[in-house]
Amino acid sequence: MSIIHVLDDSTINKIAAGEVVERPASVIKELVENSMDAGADRIEVEIMAGGTSLMRVTDNGKGMSMEDAKLAILRHATSKIREVGDLASIDTLGFRGEALPTIASVARFSMLTRQEGSEFGTRVDVVGGKEPDIREAGCNIGTSIRVEDLFFNTPARKKFLKTNHTEAGKINEFLVKLALSRPDIAFRFVNNNKLSLVTPGNGNLYDAIRSLYGAGTAESLLGLGLEDEDIRISGYITKPSMLKSSRAWQTCIVNGRIIQNKAVAKALDNAYKSMIPKSGFPLAVLKIEVPQRTIDVNVHPQKIEMKFEDESRIFKAVYKAVLDAVRPSGQSLQQVAAVVEKADRHYTMEPMHFVPAAEPVAKASSREVFPKTVYEAVSRPSMGSPAMSLQEAREAMLFGGVSSSAASSGEALAPEEKESSHGSSADSGEELSFEGSVLPIGQVDKCYIIAQDLKGLYIVDQHAAHERILFDKFSAMAEGIPTQQLLVHLVLEFEESEAAFIETHQETFRGLGFSLEASGPREFRLTEIPADIPVGEAEDVIREILVNLRESHEVTAREIRHEVLATTACRAAIKAGDELNFRQMQIVLEELAATAYPYTCPHGRPTILKFSSEELAKMFKRTGF
Repeated sequence: MSIIHVLDDSTINKIAAGEVVERPASVIKELVENSMDAGADRIEVEIMAGGTSLMRVTDNGKGMSMEDAKLAILRHATSKIREVGDLASIDTLGFRGEALPTIASVARFSMLTRQEGSEFGTRVDVVGGKEPDIREAGCNIGTSIRVEDLFFNTPARKKFLKTNHTEAGKINEFLVKLALSRPDIAFRFVNNNKLSLVTPGNGNLYDAIRSLYGAGTAESLLGLGLEDEDIRISGYITKPSMLKSSRAWQTCIVNGRIIQNKAVAKALDNAYKSMIPKSGFPLAVLKIEVPQRTIDVNVHPQKIEMKFEDESRIFKAVYKAVLDAVRPSGQSLQQVAAVVEKADRHYTMEPMHFVPAAEPVAKASSREVFPKTVYEAVSRPSMGSPAMSLQEAREAMLFGGVSSSAASSGEALAPEEKESSHGSSADSGEELSFEGSVLPIGQVDKCYIIAQDLKGLYIVDQHAAHERILFDKFSAMAEGIPTQQLLVHLVLEFEESEAAFIETHQETFRGLGFSLEASGPREFRLTEIPADIPVGEAEDVIREILVNLRESHEVTAREIRHEVLATTACRAAIKAGDELNFRQMQIVLEELAATAYPYTCPHGRPTILKFSSEELAKMFKRTGF
């Protein structure tokens, strides 16, 4: 008996749906792009429960006749191409014939459509890929497609969806980019009966950006333009002083299609390289027009990636366009960087108290050396007190010494944080212990602390180590993190999905030191921040936390707590590039030894490497003598 079977159409459609329908945002993408190809200039998207229970896309496009409506739900039926040669010159957003039938195969599908001049429209109902019910119906000109109970008949696929908040965020993010690619179309996005996004549809890209990102962002825009033979680039970028923590703020549109391309992203990064921190990304809306024959849009099943015939030429064109916009005429990048960088921040800090070399170091705990916060003492070494000399540090270590027991007063992680923290000493099968006296030797590249004891050599990432120290300290503060009142309140504007998240978890943020009060649509007033965070970094910390939480599968209070504490610790910790004296290095080592999970920072990066005498001997091939 044959073991190879020809699959039925229903099973084929469900398999094909794996390519087209990955999540609710995939459905919205297919339906909205079809609306755009139908000539619509008004498109409304409505969802409930992140799109899992309801998605509806309504447009005022040209609609379909009953005959076309019947064909539209058949596999490999399309109005976009007729033969294989047409694949080389696709100028519409989609052509995949399986979009509608595959969506209908994994949901309850309903379509209303009517052409101009037709007295009646057509209604098509399909439940889980079964036989369609097609009949005449009254409706407006255009098309309205309703998708309910997505994946109701494929529960295995449904369980891989993330939270409703995350899925709605993906849809919002896609619609934002689509609205930027077509400022001539008026978009409306209604999420759980609340208007989340609206654009004027007047054809002005600046107005579209303003409606989507707010007036503050619009005021920071710089226009760009370049024409070079058959390449044309236009759009907007922000000044290097306005950054976000992810590349989601960047939109690249090639011949009207939203795409991702490494050459374009690299050109943006290189143009801004000397003007922004490594962790930031500027907003960019790049519209690139090239001959259709020079690109390939079929390198990805969902057409989100694009391949150019000459990638190096695209790289150079984008780089020049961005550079010309950011750099005022006649000035170098270095001069611009000096202008747009944030002003120096000044902090009021208590001076460090150094222990005389002749006095045992163990008598002065780290709590006495750091009267306020570890950040204030360690991250600014030049505060009037002279650094210990190598000989003074050596004598202090030999007479007194500091071991892990000397800092046993360090706080441990709260029980709920132990589960969520990345890595632990238990995982490695040993505990971090500095054997005998640990002597800091110096710094490498103002980033790594080099230290030694009688039996080995240590290399410590000073930022990661201090980040772990602060994270444990914050985690142990069950009564609440100390806060500082802002003399000048910051009014922050967020995307709709971010604003909704803050509103839902406002009390959680307050308990972690951030007081955010609603002050308008998508606006919050920041009145308090954790005491350890520099005031000038408060907005960046909030936005970074939101970006990191966006991808969480199920956002719980514990996950929010971990992310907030980890980001706060990261921002408050000493940085790579901070010069430390020997006493400051010693305190970092002492505090690290007292932590519950010393091997990694809260994000899972290693804090310390140890080379034993035996390992060093092997490395220098001194074994066997």
